[in-house]
Amino acid sequence: MGRSRVVVVAACSLLIAVACPGLARGADGPGPVCDHQPAGYESPPSGAVAVDPAVDGDLSAKTAANPAGTTFWLGPGTHTLGKDEYGQVVPKDGDVYLGAPGAVVDGRGVNRAAFTQQASKVEIRGLTIRGFAALQDQGVVNHDSGNGWLIENTTIEDNAGAGLMAGAGQVVRHSCLRDNGQYGLNAYQAGDAITGLVLEDNEITGNNTGDWETKVPGCGCSGGAKFWAVDGADIRGNWVHGNHGAGLWADTNNNDFLVEDNLFEANDAEALFYETSYNLVLRGNTFRRNTLVQGRAFAARGDNFPVATVYLSESGGDPRVHARTSAVDISGNTFEDNWAGITLWENADRFCNSPANTSTGYCTKAAAKSSCAAGTIEKAPAYDDCRWKTQRVEIHGNTFRFDAGRVGCQNSCGRMALLSNFGTFPDWSPYKGTVIEEAITFRQSNRWHDNSYSGPWTFVVHDTSQTVDAAGWRAKPYSQDECSSFGGGPAGC
Repeated sequence: MGRSRVVVVAACSLLIAVACPGLARGADGPGPVCDHQPAGYESPPSGAVAVDPAVDGDLSAKTAANPAGTTFWLGPGTHTLGKDEYGQVVPKDGDVYLGAPGAVVDGRGVNRAAFTQQASKVEIRGLTIRGFAALQDQGVVNHDSGNGWLIENTTIEDNAGAGLMAGAGQVVRHSCLRDNGQYGLNAYQAGDAITGLVLEDNEITGNNTGDWETKVPGCGCSGGAKFWAVDGADIRGNWVHGNHGAGLWADTNNNDFLVEDNLFEANDAEALFYETSYNLVLRGNTFRRNTLVQGRAFAARGDNFPVATVYLSESGGDPRVHARTSAVDISGNTFEDNWAGITLWENADRFCNSPANTSTGYCTKAAAKSSCAAGTIEKAPAYDDCRWKTQRVEIHGNTFRFDAGRVGCQNSCGRMALLSNFGTFPDWSPYKGTVIEEAITFRQSNRWHDNSYSGPWTFVVHDTSQTVDAAGWRAKPYSQDECSSFGGGPAGC
């Protein structure tokens, strides 16, 4: 749109500064992290600077007074940053912040941000950070998107704006991003230079308490986590649930995402929204009861657009954009009682330089913006390169279970979709009429196969006016879901 179970292993119980991967994942997959953190650092490590919660602003002052690479130990209690809205901590390169059990950094609804500026390789472990009054699209932790930060065993909750921003090489592990006003995580950096982002074994829940899509209609500015122009992200083992909007939303020129072994549950809108972006592996995830709020809202107002649990909007594989895959590969996932399944959509009116492109100022990774204009866009290579294409999508080996009674819907649910719209805008567009409807449906290598379905699934294909049953979906001219099962049994020919 534009802008567990916890098994605390011995090494972690010793409270040494090591990574503790996999803590959130039990035998049944991702589970609780919020309120299930390992014990904090009960005493300051050798050489650490102790921070006194009884002294307002002590954390800020001691950070300023000590050299880069200092370790700070925050004692038990509530640490505050002064009564000024700009009270904040400005780390230096390599600074480390360790929380004792019960250590909280509280903005008290006054301070805008907790940890700011662009120091690199800052580490935050074992803290709770809450109560900050960040502005729209701004964040509380890593406010200025410094690179190489590690956020581990930390709870970031009940803040306005985004709980956490991201920089290149950032790792967020076994942390709780909960009930923040806009985003749990906003992965945006000026200059679009975020690479190598890792989100692992976190709980991302209840975010967008400010209901930003209602407050600013069309803003595209909410989600459990939002990603903008991130090149390379590994998102694994997280429990993404109960967010008031999309669970994960990748918006505009993201590339090379691996999303695996996560549990997406009861998010109001899409579990995963992948928009005007490239090259994705989505595998081994579980999706349960997502999109119910959004789906019911669409049905109540008579909007027949096929809302989805996984929504690909102008997104696909492109071998020219370097990544671990040159496709969108969706495999080995389980979908259970969501409002709908997967929608592959391409807006015929949205392309580089079109007024219908809500990612203002952005072009595709393949085209020169100057070529996407009347007089040149009609010719090769601009004709192909000026579009973000939903192409090279392969959906296979997935299980789709749907029970309309359990979901509680009467219409517009239990749908899979492959479609576009009739192009009309702008007047110099070379994509008017059914051009893109035909392309996405028949010529862009979008293929379902070897899936297992149970329940009354229907399929919206070509455009919103055409809905077919499983037999029609499998028959010519669509020829989808070869070797798939529609009786709940295993797939296979």
